[in-house]
Amino acid sequence: MKKHSVPLPRKIFVVFNYLFFILITLFCIYPIWFIFISSVSGSSGASGILLPKNFTLMNYEKVMQIPGIARAFGISVARTVVGTFLTVLASMFLGYIFTKEQMPFHKFLYRMLIITMYVSGGLIPTYLVIRAYGLLNNFWVYILPGMISAYYVILIKTFVEQLPASVEESAMLDGAGVLTVFFRIILPMSMPIVATIAVFAGVGQWNSYFDNAIYTFQNKNLTTLQYMLYTFLNEAEVIIRQLSETSADIDISKLLTPKGIRMTVTMVTVTPVLFIYPFLQRYFIKGIMIGAVKG
Repeated sequence: MKKHSVPLPRKIFVVFNYLFFILITLFCIYPIWFIFISSVSGSSGASGILLPKNFTLMNYEKVMQIPGIARAFGISVARTVVGTFLTVLASMFLGYIFTKEQMPFHKFLYRMLIITMYVSGGLIPTYLVIRAYGLLNNFWVYILPGMISAYYVILIKTFVEQLPASVEESAMLDGAGVLTVFFRIILPMSMPIVATIAVFAGVGQWNSYFDNAIYTFQNKNLTTLQYMLYTFLNEAEVIIRQLSETSADIDISKLLTPKGIRMTVTMVTVTPVLFIYPFLQRYFIKGIMIGAVKG
């Protein structure tokens, strides 16, 4: 039996195709790798291209020795888990309700929700509203103000509308109520968009620090990891520069550098996201593709 040989142009195309995607992969991975090797390089201010120079863990030791960092890490984890769960649940249910024609004023309310994407009350009115609700220096200020996102609701509504209506109608005929249909049928069938929203909301909660600086700065027990590292980064850079410029007797090679501190803080904040994202990638891509086709 004769073997069919692959034409030379086809072989060349396959080779260049693999090389192209390998190059794209390296472009995506290398920035993270460079940040890592810079964070473990010595205090000479320079890092290698592929490997660290003067390997040291001093930057990580100093960051981990920040007073209260364990509590701040717990606050960030708590707001990320609770905030993501409630945001997904509330936005998912609201997006589902907006697909129902029998909902009173659903078109008007949906348009009003979309307007919030273009018009904002501003920082001062928002602060006054949060103060009026008694959320200043309260953990729930991290959760409640952003629990409903117009963008998430639009994505969910678009996704739910493409689900087969016959499944929901059959459940209704069997006596299932709205909540039963939502939790037992709609929610399990919407895992791609749920994972997509979870990634967006989780990353947003984990990276947020501005609300800590505005609403809870008086309560040190509610300091988040990102805000603590941001404060440490600014203070460390100033101290390092002052020492390096004014203290000629100090061995600069034993000092931390602003670049090393920046890279270390970056690695500490992005590492949890890098570990979690691969588990949701399959659902994330599917949810984005469906939203793009329907949108």
